[in-house]
Amino acid sequence: MLGTVYRSTGSWYKVVTENEIINCRIQGRLRLNNIKSTNPVVVGDKVLIQKDQLSNKNEGVIIEIKERKNYIIRKSVNLSKQSHIIGANVDQAFLLITLKNPITTTPFIDRFLITAEAYKVKCILVFNKIDCYDKSLITKMNEMISLYNKIGYSCIKISASKKININKIKDLIIDKICMFSGHSGVGKSTLINCLSKNLKIPTTPISEYHQQGQHTTTFAEMYDIDNGAKLIDTPGIKGFGLVNMNKDEISNYFKEFNKFSSKCKFNNCLHLNEPSCAIKKAVNDNEISSSRYSNYIRLLEDHKIYRD
Repeated sequence: MLGTVYRSTGSWYKVVTENEIINCRIQGRLRLNNIKSTNPVVVGDKVLIQKDQLSNKNEGVIIEIKERKNYIIRKSVNLSKQSHIIGANVDQAFLLITLKNPITTTPFIDRFLITAEAYKVKCILVFNKIDCYDKSLITKMNEMISLYNKIGYSCIKISASKKININKIKDLIIDKICMFSGHSGVGKSTLINCLSKNLKIPTTPISEYHQQGQHTTTFAEMYDIDNGAKLIDTPGIKGFGLVNMNKDEISNYFKEFNKFSSKCKFNNCLHLNEPSCAIKKAVNDNEISSSRYSNYIRLLEDHKIYRD
């Protein structure tokens, strides 16, 4: 029986088939099937299940994971070797960004974008809580939007709590599988609640002491809404490390680099200290953002830490 994983708790999985909802466990051998992430089965997965005919609780076992068309995967930014898949088989990912309570940095944004590029997931940047910003933060937000628009990323300014510009997102999600990601407290669950009349996902106020979000969404879960969309709400992410990338391919996923990299003197140029590097020249000529280049250098440094 074929189904889609709608909820993952790590031990039990809510699988929706054409006719019913079945709570499933993983068949033991799946854990050993060359899957190195902490979660071999993720929300969005297409799975083959075997129903437990002896159970009266609508339970079953996942016996096969179908090939994924894409996914978003991350590694903790400490020295852990563990990786975690956030969601699979999505049409687009919305990365929620806030400039206060909590602060989303450009290194975090770029790590997410690089992973989305590598695993062929379309990403849209959503700047939330615009009703809370003073003039300086509005200026900073507009500068960030200008930067990412220039690269080719769509950016939307919203306030989920005040329901400002929510229709702009509603127009983009019709009949699509959409994943919502970001730090704890950026408003993922609040936004998803705005997109459907029937959803009441629990939300938690920002911690006044730490000015950071608190984990309300503990497990990833997918919701069907009335416009044909399927929305995946994910737990807040603190750090975002890259997974399964060689250092010489990282630059391929900085979209604006591609225009210049073919002009480098050396085919294997890492755009560090090599002579006649077209990327470094583009940075000096303000054709590539210095902040994006700095984040690229940081990713190479992180790669060295992970691989050494």
